[in-house]
Amino acid sequence: MTLLHTTRVRRRRLGVAAAAAGLLATLLTAGPAAATPDPGDTPAQAAISSEQAAATKSAIRSGEIPPVDTVVHSDNIEHLVNIPKDALKGTNSDLAFQGKYAYAGNYDGFRIFDISNPKAPTTVAQVLCPGSQNDVTVSGDLLFLSTDSSRSDNSCSSTTQPATEKSSWEGMKIFDISDKRNPKYVAAVETACGSHTHTLVPKRRNVYIYVASYSPNATFPDCLPPHDGISVIKVPRKAPEKAAVVNFPVLFPGEGPDGGGNPGSPTNPGVSKTTGCHDITVLPSKDLAAGACMGDGILFDIEDPEHPKVIDQVQDNVNFAFWHSATFNQKANKVIFTDELGGGGAATCNAAIGPNRGADGIYDIVGRGQHRKLVFRSYYKIPRHQADTENCVAHNGSLIPVKGRDIMVQAWYQGGVSVWDFTNSSKPREIAYFERGPLSADTMMTGGSWSAYYYNGYIYSNDIAKGFDVLKLDDRRTDPAKRVRMDELNVQTQPDYFDDFDHD
Repeated sequence: MTLLHTTRVRRRRLGVAAAAAGLLATLLTAGPAAATPDPGDTPAQAAISSEQAAATKSAIRSGEIPPVDTVVHSDNIEHLVNIPKDALKGTNSDLAFQGKYAYAGNYDGFRIFDISNPKAPTTVAQVLCPGSQNDVTVSGDLLFLSTDSSRSDNSCSSTTQPATEKSSWEGMKIFDISDKRNPKYVAAVETACGSHTHTLVPKRRNVYIYVASYSPNATFPDCLPPHDGISVIKVPRKAPEKAAVVNFPVLFPGEGPDGGGNPGSPTNPGVSKTTGCHDITVLPSKDLAAGACMGDGILFDIEDPEHPKVIDQVQDNVNFAFWHSATFNQKANKVIFTDELGGGGAATCNAAIGPNRGADGIYDIVGRGQHRKLVFRSYYKIPRHQADTENCVAHNGSLIPVKGRDIMVQAWYQGGVSVWDFTNSSKPREIAYFERGPLSADTMMTGGSWSAYYYNGYIYSNDIAKGFDVLKLDDRRTDPAKRVRMDELNVQTQPDYFDDFDHD
């Protein structure tokens, strides 16, 4: 692979168009069967016209975008290594961290890396357990895996089965990872409409899981409308086999068959109807959570983790199509919400879409207690246009812990990885980036960074198509973060970095 090292920020000029019986986990020695894709993060790929393909090739020739599969980055980022996919051939998804290990989700299961040497990560285990999207978290000796595709049963050898059949299964799977080389599947909990994503609220004796799911249907026995809440699972640490749903709080109460929340189209054209939440981020030290819930963003109190209470609810019916994820700043006076315009499979980082759609929305939290409000301040979007063959939109990121500043790293699919500063809520700016050229100059191929997170001095990215990347960021504005060392990190369970970390 050719490496192009550039110190300038590319500003592309392309005017492109939008476009618990039988539990079994298999340690892989050969390639697994394909997992079933799930709508939401991997929709049908957009068709590309011959004119659009020609425009992409012209832009590559002129240097406006990098050549196919070519790495470019800002001067303050170094690409240390890429670890390609191995036995798990499906879509790479989310990441979690614990000690010297990184846990990488994949639609076919999950992979465990030893990252004690970030320049040369090694594979510890690969576990075959198909079921999109396999969102992954860890806490102590337990690993949790989301299943959001209708399966024949809850085992890791299940096959696809229509959601219209009552016997179909979706939900949470729980593994014992006390032996990293031999994870053991120990429990499963079925949840309404499956588990698209999940978030941990860890306590001393129990782990609570907030399960986000959506898209109910009157023909789905286990996913009937209205579905305007989240499943709360309680997992006893010493007896995970007793894990069970303990509550289903309704976050969007309303009358009628569809409940409350954003009605979507035609009332709000181009906006997703709220039928649940896509992702939730919690800040346990402040008893706060933020929910990205399709057509709504919410702030809620989690002092009683079994009974979360909504504090405020906001909508953006002009520029947000699908509220996808949320990130607090360290002081808990800001929330970043992302808009996943196009569901992650469309080219939306271009001049035609503009800077405010498919972007981040920066909200200040004003007021106190139950009277706190979310107040919009500005949008942030990467300043480099992508081609029509590149799916690109705001996706998963994490804080880079620097006292006195609000800085995060974020994945943008084929838009790459962006490091940006939002200390001034009204004037966010990029300070570093990494990306590859398009996967193809002829067709739209879904790829790029699904999640990009900062952990113990390095940035780790799980690329949908290319595998596991490790980046090193050297910049005076972010260097203080290198002194912050975490024992465990699930990004959607945000730590209090400066009260709970260990120093070198």
